[in-house]
Amino acid sequence: MKINSINDIWNAVCEECKKSVTEVTFDTFFKFLKPESFSSSEFVLSTESEYLTNTMRDLYGDIIAAAIKTVMGIPIPPVFVVGDNEEQIKKAEQESEGLTFESFFTFDNFVVGSSNEFAHAASLAVADNPNIVYNPLVIYGPSGVGKTHLLLAIKNHIKKKFPYKSVEYTRCEDFTNQLIKSLHEGKLGMGTIDDFRNKYRNVDVLLIDDLHFIAGKEQTQEEFFNTFNTLYQSNKQIVVTLDRPLKEIKTLDERIRSRLSAGLFADIISPDFETRVGIINKKAEQCNIFLDENIVYYIADNIKSNTRQLEGVVKKLQAYIAIQKKTPSIAIAQTFIKDVISDTKPEPISIEKIISEVARSYGVSENDIISSRKTAKLALARQVAMYIARQTTNLSFKVIGEKFGRDHTTVLYNCNRIEEFLKDKPYEKELVEDIIKNLHRDE
Repeated sequence: MKINSINDIWNAVCEECKKSVTEVTFDTFFKFLKPESFSSSEFVLSTESEYLTNTMRDLYGDIIAAAIKTVMGIPIPPVFVVGDNEEQIKKAEQESEGLTFESFFTFDNFVVGSSNEFAHAASLAVADNPNIVYNPLVIYGPSGVGKTHLLLAIKNHIKKKFPYKSVEYTRCEDFTNQLIKSLHEGKLGMGTIDDFRNKYRNVDVLLIDDLHFIAGKEQTQEEFFNTFNTLYQSNKQIVVTLDRPLKEIKTLDERIRSRLSAGLFADIISPDFETRVGIINKKAEQCNIFLDENIVYYIADNIKSNTRQLEGVVKKLQAYIAIQKKTPSIAIAQTFIKDVISDTKPEPISIEKIISEVARSYGVSENDIISSRKTAKLALARQVAMYIARQTTNLSFKVIGEKFGRDHTTVLYNCNRIEEFLKDKPYEKELVEDIIKNLHRDE
């Protein structure tokens, strides 16, 4: 396609977007967008109403951003405005910065069913009486079943009921990254390792999401263990989530496993049909729309494991009703189900992500893994990274080799070597399995 103007660029972006959404979705939402301007920092798109602006930003912003990157070759974030008003552009930029949805997650809007009632009850008990009933509380289950919702509900409930208590919520990946920054760069923002420790050890309630992320990461596990002990000995509340039972996370430090084992474990499984129906109806109520029972049952029948996908379909139906002024049919629901499932599919695992995860787990730098340095520790990490790349991607030995600056025979040799090496090294095998599970986890 020959590109001579902003309209040509936008047409090319639209062609890319059509690869990710159905024809009905494109005609319902995308065709109402108009390109206004672009620079290296933003691609401004105008719409006909504030509602459509919010809909495009919230539901399809990531798809458009990915399409722009494909067409332009560099990441340029889309900015959605009403008309071509400059004030709207500034407003859109401000709204896109620091947007948080944490306050939305409460116990009131958590749909309770047989799959999660115990975890809900335990979380509410902790929120009502922190560091008195269950400490630590460990909530575990697969992605998309409501673990993060419960953590944030605990946070919001405690802040409302006990405003004088300090509550810290963080994803374990952020905890790890902040620790690395404070250790290797000597700062966390403008702080030090002491500031990092003060941030997490001087709170009344610590909520950590996806604790399984630290499995195999010795330095992070040491820091978490000491943080845990400091809080526990001070009678402070700790709540963590895991993506699977504790016994299946083999490379989690034994001391951490022992501390967690003394607490209460509450599992959440995929919601049953009745709970899925309840989630859909609750979300429709929040969106101020009415969905026919047949539509509700159809969605519940076709999305069975992930509550985020259920909510995503309802949000798309809300937008459809508002923009098209029509009652959605089963066919429209089917279209949006396909879109949501496509939207929430994890991105293919990249070599860069593999190198990053292996580097963290083995305590080396990413640059060292792709360098020519040949210490025993680096050589093992490098070989494991190549092996995992072969196991988790469809890339050939040649392409993997190019990513590591090696030829395909080196990759083949290293993959075979690690395969043999892991046969009689149970700890190393478990570490590699945990790395692969972290790479596959759906956040």
